[in-house]
Amino acid sequence: MRLAVFGSGHPYRGGVARTTTEMVRALEARGHEVRFFTPRRQYPVWLFPGRDDHDPDACPSLDCAQRILDPVNPLSWSRSRRLALAAEADAWILPYWTWAWSGLWRFLLSGERPPATAVVHNPADHDARRIQRLAAGSVLRRCQALFTHARVLESGLAETYPGLATASHPMPPSVIGSLPLQPEARVTLGVAEDRRVALFVGLIRPYKGVDLLLEAVARLPAESGWLVIIAGEPWGDQGRRVEEQVRRLGIEDRVRLKLEWIPEAEVPQLLAASDIVVLPYRSGSQSAVAPMALGAGVPVLSTTVGGLPEVVRHGIDGWLVEPGSIEALAGAFDELDPARLATLAQGAREARGRFTWDGYAKVLESLVALTLRD
Repeated sequence: MRLAVFGSGHPYRGGVARTTTEMVRALEARGHEVRFFTPRRQYPVWLFPGRDDHDPDACPSLDCAQRILDPVNPLSWSRSRRLALAAEADAWILPYWTWAWSGLWRFLLSGERPPATAVVHNPADHDARRIQRLAAGSVLRRCQALFTHARVLESGLAETYPGLATASHPMPPSVIGSLPLQPEARVTLGVAEDRRVALFVGLIRPYKGVDLLLEAVARLPAESGWLVIIAGEPWGDQGRRVEEQVRRLGIEDRVRLKLEWIPEAEVPQLLAASDIVVLPYRSGSQSAVAPMALGAGVPVLSTTVGGLPEVVRHGIDGWLVEPGSIEALAGAFDELDPARLATLAQGAREARGRFTWDGYAKVLESLVALTLRD
């Protein structure tokens, strides 16, 4: 097939950029001719919480990519649509994750054009209000098919958008390179060899439950030996809130904060130093962190939100607890003794390759092919 793929990629950072780039590479590897239309900028300045949304190391630069999109400037949308139509693709593929891109998507999907498949990272923004949900619907209803990353999300989309073709495949791990040995990583990070280390990594937003994680850590006995590393860029005032909570709870000796964007090159070091990765989410659809950790052979402690139970297998390569419960998180830390952590780590290592980008692209291409038969 000749495919036009729209979405973020090099030199931007973030889960959508990584996923879309890996998807394009996998589709090309399966023999499809792909044109990849990427943005000149991703978000309005006031919407993005960090200092910079660029990281040239986050995604590889692809030869098929062309930077033409600007969701912020409607005056550029006509040219983008003309260039996309000139590619004469059989089908279009675009990601949906935020209302900030909905105006551009609606414009591209108006009028005569090839059938479109949306890769739905989020059915609507996290903590979406009514207008943001309406924005999502206004885009997804213009598509001919919806692809997402969990069966539970696919079921919800099929119910909300009857008549549209749907499919799902768990998100495979992003490529992060080989990990150093744990003793070496801990020396580099200054972490004692006898500590049990839990890692939270990623954007720090209210729905991700970092505050619940800190409360759970405060309930552990002082001799538990757990050290929690919180590494990621705070959203809004979350950084200040996290620092104040650590001081209020008096857990400075159990928590290490790295409240900034974590460059791709530093992620293997953090994973290697950790015994488990923690996703204490209150809510959510899925997470790119879980497959990344499992793909690196690091087990995951997660709540049972969205599609995470389809990726993290309780007692095999991870541990699952109910969302929103400080008691459940604290109880999990109590249960995860060194022997159990070793068993879960072995399970994570044995499950490498469980989800692949080739498998992902195969399911997606079958869904896209359905839109060409109508």
